[in-house]
Amino acid sequence: MQKRSIRPWILVSAVWILPAILGSLDSLAQQGLSGQPIHFRDVLFNGLDWLLYGLLTPFVIALSRRFPLARPVRPRNVAIHIVFSILFCFAWAGGGTLLKMALQPNTFERGSIAEFYVSWVFTTFPFGAGVYFSIVGVEHALRYFAEAREREAQVARLADQLTSARLAALEARLNPHFLFNSLNTVNVLVRDGENVAATRVIEQLSDVLRTTLGRTRDSEVSLDDELALARQYLAVEQARFSDRLRPAIDVPAELLSAAVPSFALQHLIENAVRHGVARRSAAGRIDVSARRDGEVLEITVRDDGGGLTGEPPAPGHGIENTRERLRTLYGDAATLELIPAPGHGTVARLRIPYREILLREARSDDH
Repeated sequence: MQKRSIRPWILVSAVWILPAILGSLDSLAQQGLSGQPIHFRDVLFNGLDWLLYGLLTPFVIALSRRFPLARPVRPRNVAIHIVFSILFCFAWAGGGTLLKMALQPNTFERGSIAEFYVSWVFTTFPFGAGVYFSIVGVEHALRYFAEAREREAQVARLADQLTSARLAALEARLNPHFLFNSLNTVNVLVRDGENVAATRVIEQLSDVLRTTLGRTRDSEVSLDDELALARQYLAVEQARFSDRLRPAIDVPAELLSAAVPSFALQHLIENAVRHGVARRSAAGRIDVSARRDGEVLEITVRDDGGGLTGEPPAPGHGIENTRERLRTLYGDAATLELIPAPGHGTVARLRIPYREILLREARSDDH
């Protein structure tokens, strides 16, 4: 059974029980030390008066969440809290007056209720305003620590998913089928006396593995880096499929510094090769393009294969693995959809928030 966390406003409201007890004990001690008879209604009033602000605390916390004082601090929010701190002093004094009338109605003479209320407002005002902003500060602190824990958990999940993505990319290249196909390509080239081409395939395969192994902790890379890996992968596959695989990459130079999830584009291209080219005997085309739509980067991978089969992707790998990482990185701000291409084939469309990242060449020049 999942444990339910206690809401912050319940904890903060419950804290008022302690000053209520101390207020009652103080009243009891003061009466005892002065030699006066014990008036338990006075003792009760001094305790319950503190609990009145406990009843107001959930509203203070709601206002704190609605109008936060976190950076950047908005003067409008500060003004709102100042006004409400004064109003809550009036509300606290009003509650105290009603409490006094309920516990000690005989202490009021005609017209003295209004005087008591006004006097109680000025008595509670400085302290009440300080209490109001203290509650706002406590709420902000609790929220900060909760968000910090969530960020730590998110970083941990992202690290796990990055490791899974890296292993999935390695698996896609190091599985027996990939190695067999690559080595068989090299074998055919050597047997046909095309040693230069065989050497080139080996070098390209080495580049793919080196790039994959070199990405250890990057959750995001530049689109330029991701395209470099895609070209290395396609070069190996072109040697395998000969003239059957016809890739085309159309990405504007100004988008090369855009940040993209590591291995995301490569997974989409691999999916297009596997389902759009490998399953047909005729030549197949894979088009990779990117464009910026306002604050969104859209990457499209299109193949002219047989189209969608209706079978769901295997969980934890490929498309589903990429979608899970997108949810962790961007929440609901990113989407990945597979749709039928006009005519025939499949279009994979990835949309993520646009932001720029330092290109690898620039990072290398800085060191």
